[in-house]
Amino acid sequence: MNETSPSSLSCPLPIDRYPTVTLAHGGGGKLMNDLIERVFIPAYGDSHLANRHDSAVVELGRERLAFTTDSFVVTPLFFPGGDVGSLSVYGTVNDLAMCGARPLYLSAGFILEEGLPMDTLWRVVQSMKQAADSVGVSIVTGDTKVVDRGKCDSLYINTSGVGAFVGKHPLTPDNIKEGDSVILSGDLGRHGIAVMAEREGLAFETTIESDLASLSGLVCALLDAGVEIHCMRDLTRGGLLSALCEISKGTGLSIHIRERDVPLAEEVRGACEILGLDPLAVANEGRFVAFLPEGEVDRTFEILRADPLGGGAVCIGNVRTNERPEVSMETVIGVSRILMMPSGEQLPRIC
Repeated sequence: MNETSPSSLSCPLPIDRYPTVTLAHGGGGKLMNDLIERVFIPAYGDSHLANRHDSAVVELGRERLAFTTDSFVVTPLFFPGGDVGSLSVYGTVNDLAMCGARPLYLSAGFILEEGLPMDTLWRVVQSMKQAADSVGVSIVTGDTKVVDRGKCDSLYINTSGVGAFVGKHPLTPDNIKEGDSVILSGDLGRHGIAVMAEREGLAFETTIESDLASLSGLVCALLDAGVEIHCMRDLTRGGLLSALCEISKGTGLSIHIRERDVPLAEEVRGACEILGLDPLAVANEGRFVAFLPEGEVDRTFEILRADPLGGGAVCIGNVRTNERPEVSMETVIGVSRILMMPSGEQLPRIC
């Protein structure tokens, strides 16, 4: 039997369309979806990857666990409302929560640039410790590598997480049904605007702080109360727009939202108008979208609004069947328009 060497296999993605500089700076939108669908999934061929959810469901004997990993390369390292340390913990905890799991353990891998001040590293490590303690998760293993000066922008962190499922079933897009209500946990765009303003030295009348927070408490409260949640997704890179487009494409269902019901803080709205950004595509680190039966909406609001983190929860639309899967929005003037997956990330290096 002849063996085929890895070097002889042709790449299924036309790399000449995506030069190296694009791959280095693009973190969301159509490019990332192309990479996942046409490079990583064909290469690894695993059903866990094909599900394209925030966490994989793995089985150890009779136990089912959620498992996720993420890397954090935000610049600057410290921004209003958070830093790369707390971001690395909450970001991974939130991915577990979106699958319906309570976080248990984290790993932490550090890539450090030669010359990084020790007090900077100490601040980051202490921030991670405080964030982990606040959600009751333990950092149990890790790794550290130091690279030459100029080969890394100060500090990168990779965290992986393991969690135990709270409900009977994992929350996956396959559970979404026609008629489901679309619930948004709060206002959009704070994280992306806060990071960019700090990075570029932009001054607004009001300091915009990141919405960075652990969503685990909110999700576990819903699941512990027996609320029938079909699917959840946190709104990180690509924001609400990217999440809805991915879910619509993956399920074959259409999602319709109402622009007037999507909450935006006035300072975020103003910043997006000045900078020419679409707030629907700006990243968040403390917001999620949930799909659930219409009959569960009132109970969901009661639970979410009892917590300050979910105090701004609203219903922004519903799930429909259509000839083809699409995301549409009724604008404030009553016109319906189709929303497309962002072609690239508006704000790179925000997580």
